[in-house]
Amino acid sequence: VQLQASGGGLVQTGGSLRLSCAASGSIFEINAMGWYRQAPGKLREFVAAIPNGGSPAYADSVKGRFTISRDNTKNTVTLQMNSLKPEDTAIYYCNVREGDYLPWTADLGSWGQGTLVTVSS
Repeated sequence: VQLQASGGGLVQTGGSLRLSCAASGSIFEINAMGWYRQAPGKLREFVAAIPNGGSPAYADSVKGRFTISRDNTKNTVTLQMNSLKPEDTAIYYCNVREGDYLPWTADLGSWGQGTLVTVSS
């Protein structure tokens, strides 16, 4: 599975960005799609994910500000990020899981190359 992410950039505090990721290649069945991020000097962390036919899951730090959605017909996942804060600054990675997809904190599935989001104060 190949993942192509886009939409990162520089934004001021309180601003918005929209990340998109498209999956291609040999895909059997995608069970979940999601986003993770890694800030400088920190470990990669879960941001949001949406399972096939299920409800989205969010990290507490982004609840109410970020919205994840997916288009199963196009194998794409989108992360709408509003009310951005400097602590949201990180490289954001798209993730696709074809088999087991839980727990969200596990290193499972395929990863995109990452897109940088920078929130200035």
